[in-house]
Amino acid sequence: MTNSMAHSRARRNPADGRAPVRRVASGFAVLLLLLGVLGFVPGVTSAYAELRFAGPGSGAHLLGVFQVSALQNLVHLVSGAAGLALARTVAGARAFLLGGGAVYLVLWLYGLAVDRRSEANVLALDRADTWLHLLLGATMLALGLFAGRREHRR
Repeated sequence: MTNSMAHSRARRNPADGRAPVRRVASGFAVLLLLLGVLGFVPGVTSAYAELRFAGPGSGAHLLGVFQVSALQNLVHLVSGAAGLALARTVAGARAFLLGGGAVYLVLWLYGLAVDRRSEANVLALDRADTWLHLLLGATMLALGLFAGRREHRR
């Protein structure tokens, strides 16, 4: 065994001692922060010059797929920051996953119901956003329910 391998095995894993629900919540929080930041990056966000603060008139698309507005990006940044703060405790992490999951499921329903061309589409949601919200909401909710259960059994 080489010296570098022995050294790498001796290093403490940053996840050691951290409840799985906290790691999962932190991961989702970082994902939301990343989405919020990338929504403001020209090139990653196509048609960046068409980015609007809010509403269906925003022509910018994150990764060329997801319509974004500055308001939607700010919501992701605030949600991600809140998630990181809440992920410091098991109860907070679970609350973030369950509450965030519920909010994303409501956004999914809203995306299905709203006329995408109307001013009621404040966040500039398109079809891709709507289905991403279903995926995020269902995943966060399920992980909040199941990852949180393990902590209570220990």
